[in-house]
Amino acid sequence: MKLLRKLILWLILAPIAVVLAIQLYFFVQIWWWVDHNPTSTSFMRHQLDVLRERNPKAQLKHKWIPYNRISKNLKRAIIASEDANFSEHEGVDWEALQKAYEKNAKKGKVVAGGSTITQQLAKNLFLSGERSYVRKAQEVVITYMLEYWMDKERIFEIYLNVVEWGNGVFGAEAAAQHYFGISAANLNSVQAARLAVMLPRPRFYDKHRGSAYLSRRTDLILRRMSGAELP
Repeated sequence: MKLLRKLILWLILAPIAVVLAIQLYFFVQIWWWVDHNPTSTSFMRHQLDVLRERNPKAQLKHKWIPYNRISKNLKRAIIASEDANFSEHEGVDWEALQKAYEKNAKKGKVVAGGSTITQQLAKNLFLSGERSYVRKAQEVVITYMLEYWMDKERIFEIYLNVVEWGNGVFGAEAAAQHYFGISAANLNSVQAARLAVMLPRPRFYDKHRGSAYLSRRTDLILRRMSGAELP
């Protein structure tokens, strides 16, 4: 009986210890990234593996650039399109999540996410693209770790440099070069709005650049950009 109790206790404590160890890894890694730039993310590595299934020599398009060398047009466009309350919330916009849940329930399928820029970064840095409550819970935990260690500008800088913008295209500099043949510093308001609108489905819009929705949504974001508050 004593041995059985020890075995049961071990079976209970071992998974808890593993989960805590994983959280500690995330916590320390985020601390390191406060003043060191990530060279890749979980999502980038996954997409590279996908590309290499077709072409073993495939490489990602990605180049890190500092925050002050990214057009303010692009920053405003992304905040206007993805997370209007970015400078105000503490990582998770619970009101936006509630609205997304209600919209999805009404439609009977997932049509809205409600994730903030910080949540999107948490997912890109560490997690897979699967949809589950466990993954969402982990995303929220990592989100609060990011907000604990980093100010909004640093969070936004990393996001702008690692977010997916097309098939194998990651970060603002690679996106500006890929779509317009210019540096991210030189993006005008129309180009910036267009890139911001592409973010929810970047690989789709990479192939469907003439999409009518893309044009309509770009016009909407252009009108909202002036009210976007930058960190």
